[in-house]
Amino acid sequence: MSFYVYLSGEIHTDWRAEIQRGAEAAGLDIVFTAPVTDHAASDAAGDHLGKPENGFWRDHQSSKVNAIRTRTMIEQADLVVVRFGDQYKQWNAAFDAGYCAALAKPYITLHSEDIVHPLKEVDAGANAWCTTTDQVVETLRYVLKA
Repeated sequence: MSFYVYLSGEIHTDWRAEIQRGAEAAGLDIVFTAPVTDHAASDAAGDHLGKPENGFWRDHQSSKVNAIRTRTMIEQADLVVVRFGDQYKQWNAAFDAGYCAALAKPYITLHSEDIVHPLKEVDAGANAWCTTTDQVVETLRYVLKA
């Protein structure tokens, strides 16, 4: 039986690939899903619906189309990993963590120690806080093979 893990958050590093390689090396039967990580494609997700008058409405339209994918995959996941990177503020990642909390969906946060304070509520709802992708893989290994 496959375990479904949704990898949410930061799109500017290869953290998803690191977790996937680690899970594969550990022999874990995991199906990974993720949001669209091509920034331009994500921003244009709703462009086929018509040209809005301004940037706010373009973002609004595309975020609703992206939400179809995001909500469905979070709901189908057994576990969600939410990554907060160092370079950008990922408001979408915080939203995904809140959605997990509302659904009582287990989630792990992945971020450095220097942003613990601004993420205190997000981390309080998480089942684990990791600072490295290796810690995420070890948590997944424990969950699936303990």
